Amino acid sequence: MKELVEKINAEFETFTAETQSLIEKGVKAAGPRARKSTLEMEKLLKEFRKLSIEEAKK
Repeated sequence: MKELVEKINAEFETFTAETQSLIEKGVKAAGPRARKSTLEMEKLLKEFRKLSIEEAKK
């Protein structure tokens, strides 16, 4: 579970960096990268939810 949380944090850092590039610097290519990052975070968060529920049942 710890490894999964680290992946989520890393992906969020990527998302943050890309959105800052998009908003502050106007780098248009950062938009698709930020959106891709949100899709990856969605997958990771669903996996976290699944594992969290399993752990709670123990």
